[in-house]
Amino acid sequence: MNRFPLSQWLERGATSETHAAFLRKLRIRQLLVWLARISLLAGFIYSWEWLTGEGWLDPFLFSSPSLILQQAMQLAVSGELFYHIKTTALETIAGFLLGTASGISIATLIWASPFLSRVLDPYLVVLNSMPKVALGPFFIVTMGAGFGSVLAMAIAITIIITALVVHTSFQSVDNSYLILARSFGATRWQIFRTIIFPACIPDMIAALKVNVGLSWVGVIVGEFLVSKAGLGYLIIYGFQVFNLNLVMLSLVIVALIATVMYQVIAWLEHRLLRHRYET
Repeated sequence: MNRFPLSQWLERGATSETHAAFLRKLRIRQLLVWLARISLLAGFIYSWEWLTGEGWLDPFLFSSPSLILQQAMQLAVSGELFYHIKTTALETIAGFLLGTASGISIATLIWASPFLSRVLDPYLVVLNSMPKVALGPFFIVTMGAGFGSVLAMAIAITIIITALVVHTSFQSVDNSYLILARSFGATRWQIFRTIIFPACIPDMIAALKVNVGLSWVGVIVGEFLVSKAGLGYLIIYGFQVFNLNLVMLSLVIVALIATVMYQVIAWLEHRLLRHRYET
């Protein structure tokens, strides 16, 4: 029996009628979730525009979607918009990758040496509790008012929390697996490579998701302090000249790029943990 194209799409990959019914129900629910998300966003944008147009909100203080779009078109025509986006995106991606990789490396190092773990544990806790913004002047003096200090701020915010989370995950692996591996003569490196690291991939993915936001915080704060380019610079400049349209535009762009980064991490999670979604 021929099915409607929509039914064929909803039931694609089915191996039986029961499986087809399950897939149809699952995909309809996913579509409803996406429709609800889009409707909520569209409703928010429409309400924002309507409230400012009717005078319920002051467009000078709260801007509006149409004013933000006009500001974006002005900067895009001059070429400034893409320059500032590129600057901040490169700083954020570099800080995110370096901070995460360095944090995982530190966690691996202190896991490999129980003695080093005991020595460094209180220092990591103290460094994690320290407000990283306070390190800004130090970075400026040592690295100059430029890309290096902004990158250092992003790394400083992400590296310690990543090391603590991943190291805790390493230590929480079921000890019975480690005992069994040792009974077969596995070395410490083999245990780490085949048991510890794979078991902790979900926690590392969770750390990546957290680091998306933290890296943006580090870069924007760094640009507040020293940068002459980037979205953080536009936010500060917009406040200085009372151009709240520029401020809101920068915030919207930050939200959009952060969402894209988060979705990339979600895709990576699905690829690495596909077996969990298929069971």
